[in-house]
Amino acid sequence: MFEMFGLLACLACAEGAPLPARGEALPVDVELVLAVDISQSMDEEEFALQRAGYVEALRHPDFINAVRSGPRGRIALAYFEWAGVVRDDGILAWQVIDGDDSANAFADRVASRPFRSFRGTSISGALSFGAGLLEQADFAAPRRVIDISGDGPNNIGPPVAVMRDAALAKGIVINGLPVLISPSPSFSHLDRYYADCVTGGPGSFVLPIYAASEFSTAIRRKLIQEVSGITGAKTIRIDMAASVDCLQGERERRKYSDPYFPELDR
Repeated sequence: MFEMFGLLACLACAEGAPLPARGEALPVDVELVLAVDISQSMDEEEFALQRAGYVEALRHPDFINAVRSGPRGRIALAYFEWAGVVRDDGILAWQVIDGDDSANAFADRVASRPFRSFRGTSISGALSFGAGLLEQADFAAPRRVIDISGDGPNNIGPPVAVMRDAALAKGIVINGLPVLISPSPSFSHLDRYYADCVTGGPGSFVLPIYAASEFSTAIRRKLIQEVSGITGAKTIRIDMAASVDCLQGERERRKYSDPYFPELDR
């Protein structure tokens, strides 16, 4: 239960996250939250590739051109890392991106973060935290997006579909980057899980990563699509023939730990 209490405590961290001072809302083309999985199921190589992918994407001329090409020529960007909880030292506060200097400055902040991981996978907690950041942000934007990456199903905290639906009800779009480089033998359909249980909203998409070589290109492609607001962009097809259990992660965890959802077997 320690992790559950940690989750609940850290959901309140959004209240303490450094945000712009309240005042007249600054117009931007999109408010974008990058929610990055650092759970222990990812190995050191995957951590390094994921980090490098975000840094390279933020510095890339195509991303910067996409930012500049919007009606206002700027976006608001925030970043946080998550696993079983969101820790306050894993948050990079909102920054306006409007060109090379600001994009590179944000990339520097991401690159300078120490590598670390911790237990658990609470996608629901990450969605709740990201929604809190968006609700408090002092910007005016036609689109608000949570961009979430991960390599496993939700197994701590509230059911992921409940938190997904709560975010969607606030007009937030959720896009997903499921990492299937080393899929679990008991959960190899993470792309379908993200499509059915995690993502949603107008123009939302899932862009799976199946090989280490795809990290950099996939992250850049995803960010450009989110910044541009393109809804008809071609993405990798996901076989949705098989049904997906949105509580499978919780069921698997119950085999090895105390139950978080006593009602699952009722």
